[in-house]
Amino acid sequence: MAWEDTSLIVIVKIAGSVVSNRSVSMTRVRHAPPSNNASEHSKPAANCYLGIARFQNNGTIYSRDCSIVKMREYKIVVLGSGGVGKSALTVQFVQGIFVEKYDPTIEDSYRKQVEVDGQQCMLEILDTAGTEQFTAMRDLYMKNGQGFVLVYSITAQSTFNDLQDLREQILRVKDTDDVPMVLVGNKCDLEEERVVGKEQGSNLSRQFSCAFMETSAKAKINVNDA
Repeated sequence: MAWEDTSLIVIVKIAGSVVSNRSVSMTRVRHAPPSNNASEHSKPAANCYLGIARFQNNGTIYSRDCSIVKMREYKIVVLGSGGVGKSALTVQFVQGIFVEKYDPTIEDSYRKQVEVDGQQCMLEILDTAGTEQFTAMRDLYMKNGQGFVLVYSITAQSTFNDLQDLREQILRVKDTDDVPMVLVGNKCDLEEERVVGKEQGSNLSRQFSCAFMETSAKAKINVNDA
């Protein structure tokens, strides 16, 4: 499957797995800023429980050791300047609705069950603040994140320009150049207001060595369709 043909969350590659968009359930939660203990979040969470399975067949009771693996969790952080549509994209992906009103986000966390490499897992998607007064919290988000969605608006050049610094901050915090991320040019339904060309996005994605696509939360373009 080519990068260009995949949807917003599908192409976020984490721990060698590609997330599919076949959802099972979804919830939304709000919580306090994440812990600054990055070591707890460096790998997908999975716990294994050991026990004895007992079953009966024709009156005979059998038992054997078994293990139950807790569903893996993947933490994805959505980053970008204020007003680019981060919340609208996230809510459209998780809940299938378009939020028309702009309400500056402090931090919203969404959970959605999806399938990864044939196994059910839980996506935790952190929708972060894009306004200046909350930028100090970004280091914590970046430490805990396993994959990143960098969003700009095709109608605002400044939001595109801001992504270079955002990516550099991610690489600095993670202390590696190998960080799963995708570049997203949102609001592609507003073609008459476009100021950032699609070729600019493609060029930047090559510079970042990451996937790129243009999306529209309002028109449901490249949000859920693979």
